[in-house]
Amino acid sequence: MAYKTSMIPRRFFLQAASLSGVQTALSGCQMTPRQDGFAKADARIQKAIADGDCPGAVWGVGQHGRIVHSGVFGMRSLVPQREAMTWDTVFDMASLTKPMITALAVMQLVEKGLVDVDKPVSTYLPDFAVGGKATITVRLLLTHFSGLQPDLPRQPDWWGKAAAAERVMRAVPKIAPGSGFIYSDLNFIALGLLVEKITGQTLAVYAHHAILQPLGMTQSGFLPDASLQNRIAPTQYDEKGQMLRGVVHDPTARRMGGVAGNAGLFSVADDVARYAQALLDKRAGRESAFPLSRAMLTRMTTPQQPDGQKSLRGFGWDIASPYASPRGSRLSHNSFGHTGFTGTSLWIDPDNDCYVFILTNRVHPDSNRSVVSLRRDVATAAGEALGLPLAPP
Repeated sequence: MAYKTSMIPRRFFLQAASLSGVQTALSGCQMTPRQDGFAKADARIQKAIADGDCPGAVWGVGQHGRIVHSGVFGMRSLVPQREAMTWDTVFDMASLTKPMITALAVMQLVEKGLVDVDKPVSTYLPDFAVGGKATITVRLLLTHFSGLQPDLPRQPDWWGKAAAAERVMRAVPKIAPGSGFIYSDLNFIALGLLVEKITGQTLAVYAHHAILQPLGMTQSGFLPDASLQNRIAPTQYDEKGQMLRGVVHDPTARRMGGVAGNAGLFSVADDVARYAQALLDKRAGRESAFPLSRAMLTRMTTPQQPDGQKSLRGFGWDIASPYASPRGSRLSHNSFGHTGFTGTSLWIDPDNDCYVFILTNRVHPDSNRSVVSLRRDVATAAGEALGLPLAPP
């Protein structure tokens, strides 16, 4: 198997997805993008590589049912050996796991009537109520308004999903639930546990059967097998001095065995484009394999934060929070997206029927690099190339 997800047949991971898989019947009605704008974006990526912000990158822009531009630059590995970046490089998607897998899984359960986003999390995970968390609802977890701390402390040392779950259940909010925005991995670790509790499956198995397989994302999943090792972008050295390659970079997800609601998904450019295109098609009411109703998806990708809050968050997706700079200056204010700590990002704009993704392993071979301005600049240049006007302030 290409991914060590029990009960998943090998054949699902052997066929490489093609770019034609994200095309739709609308491909004949798009505007002709300005290629000079894409050259500007390409040059910005090349500058980031030259400046040492990341070793390499794969990126793409889709609009009106097709990829209108893509690029592959630099290296996917610098140490212990140098390897050129390729389009089919497998990336640790890090926190893109949150909206692409965990939030979608929760919303599928909402659609089936198995979860109510406005009920306390303790309705489904009774132990969660302790420590002042009895009023935290599923909505507050999905939008990062639970008040919980950003991450689980790693000292004293712990390992295993049970140990992580125990610590999440014991966690005490730093601020009153619903009173402010704190981006927290604990929120999505808890949501992953909720999905597993209700479905009786691991998040990896559920995600394969309910999300990845229906979308045809044959090169995506948790726990990539050694057979994919040569195509995986390494991240950085772990605590034992071993270069992480095919092992999730996020320390908490790694201690949980590589499958967690906050991180653990590995994917490739083709599959990211496939996901984004299916989502856009469903939002627009076009034929789509996206495994959620249009009404529920619209709810998922529009502001759902508590009343009166300025940080706008959908269910899993960022809309206008302090982390929304990858939108750039030309994608619409109705656009949404997310980033991953390892250097991945995806931003989707239903108003302009387009998306931009950038996949890097900016933490390789160490994490002292930033791609924050790169994401913003590339999205802005891509929007310019697509002929999009400047978004209102």
